[in-house]
Amino acid sequence: MSGRVVLEVKDLETRFHTQDGTVHAVNGVSFNLHAGQFLGVVGESGSGKSVTMMSLLKLIPMPPGEITGGSAFFGGEDLLALDEDELKDVRGAEIGFIFQDPMVSLNPVLRVGQQISEGLRRHHGVSKKNAMARARELLEIVGIPDPDTRIKNYPYEMSGGMRQRVMIAIALACNPQMIIADEPTTALDVTVQAQIIEQFREMREHFGTAVIWITHDLAVVAGLVDRVLVMYGGRIVEEADVSDLYARPQHPYTQGLLNSLPRLDEQGHDLIAIDGQPPNMLQEPVGCSFAPRCEYAFDRCWTDTPVQIETRPGHMVACHYDMDAGAPR
Repeated sequence: MSGRVVLEVKDLETRFHTQDGTVHAVNGVSFNLHAGQFLGVVGESGSGKSVTMMSLLKLIPMPPGEITGGSAFFGGEDLLALDEDELKDVRGAEIGFIFQDPMVSLNPVLRVGQQISEGLRRHHGVSKKNAMARARELLEIVGIPDPDTRIKNYPYEMSGGMRQRVMIAIALACNPQMIIADEPTTALDVTVQAQIIEQFREMREHFGTAVIWITHDLAVVAGLVDRVLVMYGGRIVEEADVSDLYARPQHPYTQGLLNSLPRLDEQGHDLIAIDGQPPNMLQEPVGCSFAPRCEYAFDRCWTDTPVQIETRPGHMVACHYDMDAGAPR
């Protein structure tokens, strides 16, 4: 991927201390995000996708959450070393965050115009009049009809798709360098999903914003992102350009995810479920977390934690088994 690195995450670890024990939610995650890049983060529920990205801006509840290791360099500063006041200057202004449920994220007692203009007034000192004018313009950009009326609406007066567009408008308001979108289309019907995805494509074209798109839906990822991180058990198990990942998955878990997708190009294609259950994150991770569910697992998988290796240019995988050779590495 060309372009400068806007975010460099290295060895991120996050824990949650609960009555039942310590949840090992994120276990040594490292990746880079480049300017203008669309990075997809996929994996089943509980794989650590959202916690990883929320940890970067310290949006996890602390306690019980705790970031126990790692760094996240953005604009020359380690986000994990910033205090709350310093982070407030980054959130919204430099990094936008779009949450999964806009009804929970939007303030129910403030009109949407106020909520969109708030960041502009706080971070850029824009006057109320100019901030509201920009809010109206943003509603138009994200495809909300009749913005002059909608800017005065409360969130409950809008549909789910419109509320999600308002969240995108809020994230765009200060022209951030990057936006983290946490499953932004999950609760929407497929028609609205397609419209929201198109909004993101246009957003990159117009603003050059880098986007981290968190999802469990590999079908959505296929037509949207440049590069994909596959997460399992709080770790990145595979990372590759999207076309390469779909054509030649190198990790058994990625292969399992792709086999579970319906295919229109193959007659009689059976959906194959991944056997077994996700790992118990209360247990200290030893070896490969996917080993209990993996048909290729052998002795080393249970004792040695696999590290990422480059199998082809730009294609990284953390697995002791060579899928191409059909044998242990």
